[in-house]
Amino acid sequence: MDTSLKLKEIFLNYQPEKQLLKNFLNSCDLELDEDVEYAVGLYDDKDEIVGCGAFSKNVLKCFAVKEELRGLNALNTIATHLINKQYERKVYHLFVYTKPKNIKFFQNLGFNVVECVEYVVLLENVKNGINDYLASLENPEKISKDIGAIVMNCNPFTLGHEYIIEYASNNCDLLHIFLVEEDKSIFPFEIRYELVKEGVSKFNNIILHRSGNYIISSTTFPTYFIKDKYKRANVYAELDLNIFAKHIAPALNITKRFVGHEPYCAVTNQYNNLMKKILPIHNIDVVEIERKEIKGKAISASSVRDSIKKYGISEELKELVPITTYNFLKSKKAKKIIENIKN
Repeated sequence: MDTSLKLKEIFLNYQPEKQLLKNFLNSCDLELDEDVEYAVGLYDDKDEIVGCGAFSKNVLKCFAVKEELRGLNALNTIATHLINKQYERKVYHLFVYTKPKNIKFFQNLGFNVVECVEYVVLLENVKNGINDYLASLENPEKISKDIGAIVMNCNPFTLGHEYIIEYASNNCDLLHIFLVEEDKSIFPFEIRYELVKEGVSKFNNIILHRSGNYIISSTTFPTYFIKDKYKRANVYAELDLNIFAKHIAPALNITKRFVGHEPYCAVTNQYNNLMKKILPIHNIDVVEIERKEIKGKAISASSVRDSIKKYGISEELKELVPITTYNFLKSKKAKKIIENIKN
C-alpha cells in the first residue's frame, strides 16, 4: 500500500467528520449504517478519505476504497485494523455481511461462510461457530414427532404473544421459542427473556432459547450496500430464513414454523410472505395464526407501549398483557423503561 496513505479514526460524534464519511460512502454508491460504533478512514496526502471501514458490536461493515486503490492492499489494511481493534475490546467472534463477490477477500482474512444467498453472504471468523451454537441449544434426547418453532422479540411480552404460543403449543409435541437477543428494543433483552420465561412456565412442552448471532434481527441487518428498501427487506429475510432452514431446523428436527398474522408492519408482512415460499422447500410447514384482538384491534407490543405512553400503568393494560408482565411494569425495575417510553 502507498506509504503516503494514513489510517485514522473517524470521530462519529463530530458531525463534520461523520458527514465526510457519509459523503465518501455515497460516492461509492453505499450508505452509512446508523448503528456504527467505530469507524476508520484511509486518508491521502491531501487529507481526503480514500477508504473506510467500521463496526457495530461484533459486525464489521461499511467497507469502501477508491477504485484506483483496489487490489493495492488498502482494504486489507482497513479490515486488519478493525479486527485488531475488536480484539483490543475483547470481542473475538466477528461477523461480516458482504456481497458474494467479496467472499475470497474475507476468507483470506480467516473468515468462513455461514450462509450465502444471491445478494449477500454472512461470514464469521470462527471455524465452527454455528455448529457450536447448535450444539449449545437444549434438545431433548427423546425425538418428538411434531416439533415447532417460533421466533419472537416480545417488547414486551403481551397477551397476543401468549395467544400465539398457546396455539402453537397445542398444535405440536414440542415447541422451541427463539427470543431475539439483540438489545435494540426499549425493553432490554434480559428483561424480555425473564418476562417470556415466566409467561410460558405454565406450558409443559416449550423450550425457550436465546437467539444468539444466527437468528438475524431486521434492526441489526447491515443495509449499507443495498439502497432499495424493498430489496433490503427481501435480502435480509432470505438470508435469515435460509440459516434457519438449513442449519437450525435440521439440528432440532423442526418441521413447523408458527407466525402471527401481521396487519400493521409492512416489513414483517413481507418477511412472512417470503417465509411461506422458502421454508416449505425445506419441508418446514408455515402456520400463520390470526392475532388475538381487543376491541377490534390486534394486540401488539407497540399497542402496549402506546398505552403506557398515553395513560401510564393503567388498569387497561390488564387487557393487553399477562399478569406477570403487568406486575413487572408496576415494579421499581420498570421505572426507567416507563420513563423512556413516555419520553
